[in-house]
Amino acid sequence: MPSNTAVLEPLRWKKFPVLDDGFVCLVDAMGDDESIVEAARVSYGEGTRRVSDDRTLIRYLMRHQHTTPFEMVEVKLLVRVPMDCWRQWIRHRMASTNEYSTRYSVAIEAAQTTPPDGWRVQASGNRQGSEGALDDQLGADLTAEEVQFQKQARAMYQRRLALGVAREQARKDLPLSTYTEAYWKIDLHNLLHFLALRMNVHAQQEIRAYAQTIGEKIVQPLFPTVWEAFVDYRLEAMSLTRLDRGVIARLAQKSLAGTTEDDFLAAQDPSWAELTRCRERDECRAKLVQLGILETEG
Repeated sequence: MPSNTAVLEPLRWKKFPVLDDGFVCLVDAMGDDESIVEAARVSYGEGTRRVSDDRTLIRYLMRHQHTTPFEMVEVKLLVRVPMDCWRQWIRHRMASTNEYSTRYSVAIEAAQTTPPDGWRVQASGNRQGSEGALDDQLGADLTAEEVQFQKQARAMYQRRLALGVAREQARKDLPLSTYTEAYWKIDLHNLLHFLALRMNVHAQQEIRAYAQTIGEKIVQPLFPTVWEAFVDYRLEAMSLTRLDRGVIARLAQKSLAGTTEDDFLAAQDPSWAELTRCRERDECRAKLVQLGILETEG
């Protein structure tokens, strides 16, 4: 595994742009892939022989949702984000947050503006989602209207300040598109939960842009083995309900009956093929037996 310092230092305070004037920035990180392995192995006792290599252990922990070792690692970010997007972000409560205060300081002079081709249509089958885009000309009109409104709101805010109105009251009519900044410190387990939800295709596009940047630009280089497991078992995985399993099992009885061990080994993931012992392969085999797809030996 790479040295944590060698990866961490070039990333610290590097601002990765998001949207038109936002960013995410790594302030600090405590721990790395190795820290998770050490936390998991403490239960073996000092001096106990290692029973698994680091990658296999991390993947086992992720696969079976043993979350505590991932909580031993923390990441601290500085983010600049529109207030409406921040409202969704702050719902992830398992983090320590300190936000820029417009009671003490003048509001950041930046607001998110939607490009003419960025106006989305309300989804017909999902009350909280969108689908498709508005006509370009209509989008251009909406963007021009938005820019004018933001300028007027800012001018009104600045006039109040100039007249001596308290900052805590002068701010109240600023639009939700106004950017805010915050320090956000969170352990890796809860950060991955945030990313799993907010990188999902059903998440709002704006917060998804932040999540993708955090995941791909910060988490992936800092924790490459964890990231690999996260993609395999969370981000690009699928869960099956009891009802799903029933449907698959009934279909398998018709079309996949008679699948043998040789068939299974021929179709196994290439990363398992060279391993004499592979717990992940064994678990996959057991699932296929349970679904009635793979014949049991004997």
